[in-house]
Amino acid sequence: MSKVFFADMRASHKENLFDKISKLLASCGLAQRVAEGDLTAVKIHFGEKGNSAFIRPIFVRRVVDELKKLGAKPFLTDSSTLYPGERKEAVSALSCGIENGFAYAVVNAPLIISDGLRGVSEVTVPIAGELLKEVYIGSEIVEADALVALSHFKCHELTGFGGAIKNLGMGCASRKGKLVQHSTVAPVVSAKHCTGCTLCLKSCAHGAIAMVAGKALIDAEACVGCSRCISVCPTKAVNIQWSEAADLVMKKMAEYATGAVANKQGKALYLNFITQVSPACDCYGHCDAPIVNDIGICASTDPVALDQACADLVNNARGNQDSALQTGHEPGGDKFRGVSPRIPWEVQLEHAEKVGLGSRNYELVKL
Repeated sequence: MSKVFFADMRASHKENLFDKISKLLASCGLAQRVAEGDLTAVKIHFGEKGNSAFIRPIFVRRVVDELKKLGAKPFLTDSSTLYPGERKEAVSALSCGIENGFAYAVVNAPLIISDGLRGVSEVTVPIAGELLKEVYIGSEIVEADALVALSHFKCHELTGFGGAIKNLGMGCASRKGKLVQHSTVAPVVSAKHCTGCTLCLKSCAHGAIAMVAGKALIDAEACVGCSRCISVCPTKAVNIQWSEAADLVMKKMAEYATGAVANKQGKALYLNFITQVSPACDCYGHCDAPIVNDIGICASTDPVALDQACADLVNNARGNQDSALQTGHEPGGDKFRGVSPRIPWEVQLEHAEKVGLGSRNYELVKL
């Protein structure tokens, strides 16, 4: 049984939320997990432009400050997105992060994209998964000495909810790794939107793209799934084929999470912020009304126990009527199926436990 430490949202002149963050980190043994000089990845989702539900940068600042007190060298990191958007490569992703408040002056740490300029800087990590035997993790995640994952706990249309497991499995994967999790087939080119600029052809290192009648065409047999073509296309004509079923995405995501922390034994801990629990991912350029009121912050050295505890806390809360929640408003109701009724969200927890990422059994310790 793993310990999950919980701090609610109550505050006073004697103790504010920043003090509670420090207590959570101390309770998880931060001083025993991070040593002086450790290059420490603070894994965070910077949020899409137009979204405002992501973790507040001023909260992240407290985590950074606690790491620096120990002599560690923290850096904030996220990876490029699979889909074409504001964060599809490092320049745009970093610009978006800074515009959303994650500037050095606020967070007191530099920002580094974990999978390089175009999302292809990766390390192949061997794992003993049920579905996968190797995963592609952003190089800077692997190279970091220690890891602190800060996750905004919210709903997700494909995985039911997104927490620590998703932040590790999807958020630490390179673009190729994200494609492996989401699809079993090569991207396709929309002839309608392709201008024949040949940028994708020039970027492909495997000769998998040819120009036919002035339009790009991807050879599915030659394609290795690096997805570089997606990031370079100026008209967003290269499209992902979202072919994988939700349960398989969650299983692959859980296995990727094991790869993200494969070399971080005793050097990682996790915080989930159960605040502004939005009905969709922070990758959207908007955020709808929260489905429950703010609950608190949880921390653990076990990401599976942490996510299970957060899911239970959300489900045990009373749902907000004026939100996207359709069913399960009563305490104990399934809030995640109340938003995405067809998603078996328990799969990510079950499989993560099965592959050895952590335990679903936990003791909730209220600070």
